[in-house]
Amino acid sequence: MELAYIPSPSRGVLHLGPIPLRGYAFCIIIGVFVAVWLGNKRWIARGGRAGTVADIAVWAVPFGLVGGRLYHVITDYELYFSAGRDWVDAFKVWEGGLGIWGAIAFGAVGAWIGCRRRGIPLPAYADAIAPGIAFAQAIGRWGNWFNQELYGRETHLPWALHITSSEGGRVPGYYHPTFLYESLWCVGVGVLVIWADRRFKLGHGRAFALYVAAYCVGRGWIEYMRVDDAHHILGLRLNDWTAIIVFLLAVAYIVLSSRKRPGRETVVEPGAADELGEPVEGSADGADSADGKDVEDVEDKDSEGRNSEGRNSEGRKSEGKASGGAGSEGAPESGAEAADASGPTDEAKSADEAESASSATKKG
Repeated sequence: MELAYIPSPSRGVLHLGPIPLRGYAFCIIIGVFVAVWLGNKRWIARGGRAGTVADIAVWAVPFGLVGGRLYHVITDYELYFSAGRDWVDAFKVWEGGLGIWGAIAFGAVGAWIGCRRRGIPLPAYADAIAPGIAFAQAIGRWGNWFNQELYGRETHLPWALHITSSEGGRVPGYYHPTFLYESLWCVGVGVLVIWADRRFKLGHGRAFALYVAAYCVGRGWIEYMRVDDAHHILGLRLNDWTAIIVFLLAVAYIVLSSRKRPGRETVVEPGAADELGEPVEGSADGADSADGKDVEDVEDKDSEGRNSEGRNSEGRKSEGKASGGAGSEGAPESGAEAADASGPTDEAKSADEAESASSATKKG
């Protein structure tokens, strides 16, 4: 008898009158809300508008759900199209079965459409929502717990998952809770991306690529523990091969992108800085007061111009004095200019002396 284990829920759906409330669907919905909420905070911190992440998620989420379901149905087609199976079950998403690989791929297409409509670079948007997606996966994995699915090998560890259902070929017993392992791993991936983004200022899609690479590492060893039916290639499950290939592509992208486009985008959403009142080039609200600088520059230039004009005027006066004293053959200056330039002339002095003498004679 097991003294400690993780119990499975007796049922994965509750009925509110005629409305079924399914635990799997609730986990998916809560995960989406968390991803959008965190992505919005990160987007605003990067200089984007509030609400942009949610607007683009309107495109990304439906595409992601369709892609996730398609990947599951294609890779496990025998569950829906083999003898004795009902192909209509392929549309029953609430019963479980969403492949993360298809969800991310198709979700990216939807996000690309939304970003293109708003003139936003997709890599910057992907960087903002990357940790939120990891946390959304961590929450969504608990939907597998409600459905009693995606467990590992048999174990007697204290945290073993107790499977009680015998539907779909299940054998009641105690198994590794691989859903829990992946949930915890996704939390760690989200924390890693947030830390690395703050530490290294990741940009141009590298934060998203880090999330993909880190998730693939965990998915590889967790997938290896699972015992549910799956296609095998060279002794490995199909999802293991997918994780290896996607991991290599993500790492290659990080390396090539860091060489081609180092640093981080300065503008992620055109016009958002103006609406948020952040300092921009030529803005009067900037911390350095660009207009104030312009006024000071104009005043300095005017002052320099006046000083220069004064110096030039003094220079011209000096030239006039030098020319007058040397008796140059240049054109005669006007009386006012000559008086200013060289002072009283000899003739003016003689006239003054004669007038003074005449006045003295008359007095005498």
